[in-house]
Amino acid sequence: MDFCPLISTFADMKQAMIFAAGLGTRLKPLTDTMPKALVRVGGQPLLWHVIMRLKAAGYERLVVNVHHFANQIVDYLADNDHFGLDIRISDETEALLETGGGIKKALPLFDQESPILIHNVDILSNLDLNALPMDAPLLVVSQRPTKRYLQFDDTMRLVGWKNIETGQVKGREGVSLAFSGIHVFHPSLAPLLADWPERFPIMDFYLKACADHLIRGYEAHGLRLLDVGKLDTLDQAETFIESKQ
Repeated sequence: MDFCPLISTFADMKQAMIFAAGLGTRLKPLTDTMPKALVRVGGQPLLWHVIMRLKAAGYERLVVNVHHFANQIVDYLADNDHFGLDIRISDETEALLETGGGIKKALPLFDQESPILIHNVDILSNLDLNALPMDAPLLVVSQRPTKRYLQFDDTMRLVGWKNIETGQVKGREGVSLAFSGIHVFHPSLAPLLADWPERFPIMDFYLKACADHLIRGYEAHGLRLLDVGKLDTLDQAETFIESKQ
């Protein structure tokens, strides 16, 4: 097997991508007039909360992909002087590229030698971003309940995926853990993206790549995570943010 090489010391650039291009259909009618990224929780847009956490963790370069009401996000960042960071826009206004296609399109905007932390804009958590190992592709996981679980062997190497409702399995079964929407895309995997189409889910890519490349899971014990994807989670999000202050 051709395992990807590990980089023992990565470049100084701390960089991240924020997925903010989604239509936010589960947050309608709020997203009839604004992008999900600008829906306010605790007095600030979801995008603000993610940017502030990344900035506090020392991230210098951020790439935000945009599609739905893209100009509102661009203007929001400009109005706030990009929060003193190197924030770049990956424009998907012509077509949504899904998570894998979004990363593939955005790669030229990043330092090519450094890993990229990927963070969904609608995820709030207490995760210590500086505790994440960055020397290989990494998926942040937990034991929270869901219908779809990633599968890991006893060394925490990704080996498959399972839908416990339908019984469908991709790859092989192992320890079931739930994906958090946060992961580290490592530069060792970048050449593999050339064979993928313009639009695809990143998890399909990881599940194919894990047969020959080491992709690890990082179980964040004590992780508190909230997916602010539906209207009924907005009140929970307010409480979540208040509990962290």
